[in-house]
Amino acid sequence: MSSTLEAEQRRAELRRVGRIPAVRRMRVIALTLLVVAGTVNYLDRSALSIGNGAIRQSLGLSDAEMGLLLSSFAVAYGVAQIPTGILVDRKGPRQLLGIGMLLWSVAQIAAGGVRGFGSFLLARAALGLGEAPMYLAGTKVCTNWFPARDRAFPIGLFNASSALGPAIAPPLLTALLLAYGWRPMFVIIGLAGLLVAGLWVLLYRDPEQQGVDEQARAALHAEDSPADRAEAMAGWPSLLKQRTTWAMAVGFAGVIYLTWLYGTWLPDYLQRSRHLSVRQAGIWTAVPQLCGFAGALLGGLASRLLSRRGMDAVASCKWPLMVAMLATGACTAAAGYVQSTAIAVTLISVALFAGSLASSCGWALAAVATTPDKVATLEAIQNVGGSVGGALAPAVTGALVDWTGSFTPALLLAAGLAGVTAVIYGVGVHSRPRAAIA
Repeated sequence: MSSTLEAEQRRAELRRVGRIPAVRRMRVIALTLLVVAGTVNYLDRSALSIGNGAIRQSLGLSDAEMGLLLSSFAVAYGVAQIPTGILVDRKGPRQLLGIGMLLWSVAQIAAGGVRGFGSFLLARAALGLGEAPMYLAGTKVCTNWFPARDRAFPIGLFNASSALGPAIAPPLLTALLLAYGWRPMFVIIGLAGLLVAGLWVLLYRDPEQQGVDEQARAALHAEDSPADRAEAMAGWPSLLKQRTTWAMAVGFAGVIYLTWLYGTWLPDYLQRSRHLSVRQAGIWTAVPQLCGFAGALLGGLASRLLSRRGMDAVASCKWPLMVAMLATGACTAAAGYVQSTAIAVTLISVALFAGSLASSCGWALAAVATTPDKVATLEAIQNVGGSVGGALAPAVTGALVDWTGSFTPALLLAAGLAGVTAVIYGVGVHSRPRAAIA
């Protein structure tokens, strides 16, 4: 009886906090800026791929040098993840993300003025370092402003920018490239990043900076159990002793492997295996990416609905992820065998929809799988695994295509990895005890 009364009191307090004008306003501001920043983030990442041919010809670069430029971002991004996650947890998302936006925007502008391979390599590495806080800080923002049961949807919403950016990048950046050339293209989107950075520093505040009282802040974290407080005292190295941490890191490598397979090879696959023109491939590449955007949105919503229906917060993220990875694997395998191009694009669209849904749930998982003081650090550890998957996908796919002369073995390998990923999450990720608030 007392536990039921206590749960009702917590729900009432959360409703009160949600109606506080400062809380409602900052939630809208934060999510809007995170979505815009995440979209610009992926436009910056895509610029080198879109301008590949023009850049190679202008600077006289070899294919090997272009490959190093394309990989330098991922290397710097991956190396920076764990230190950045620790800093986000200690210093807060406002400061770290503001610095990151400034660095990546300046790096992007600088890339428009490079004169050779060495300076371009430095600019791309700086871009990777600058973008490292983006999704770590975004998850921390959602942890600070939303209770555990409601975090999946806002995390899914801003994480959807990782699918929206690649969907709009080909037509937008190609238009800038054709109209102005590759150097102005880099400068223009770099200036857009500076604008977003200014808005972030000007408008966003963490709860304590916004004047949210201590009682309201405590209510936002009321679902943390007493055991959480003991765990918080252990410090972030305690994460490395937990099986869930390693399962999330290894599993996320599989999630990102699938999404990056299509992100890097889909246009070439459509041209070589489906015999589409460059123009046709550009148009049809955007369709699966838009489906990925929808999947990322639904991932947060699905987890939220399951949590609202009484499922444990961790389980409400884990189970949609597992089902989505199985669906991604099945569609990826089938796409390698169908004869119809329309059916193949449909299967790939479903695969990217499900893969982005899984990615969204993966990001939401860290927001409820550890204590609030370690969220960004756990995200960083998970994202190191994602960076490994993102680095392996294009290289392994290219090697298999070169060896076999077909994309089918690469698609089958990816499908198998999707199934393994689902098993890793199912076996390795466990729910944490939380205070009842049903």
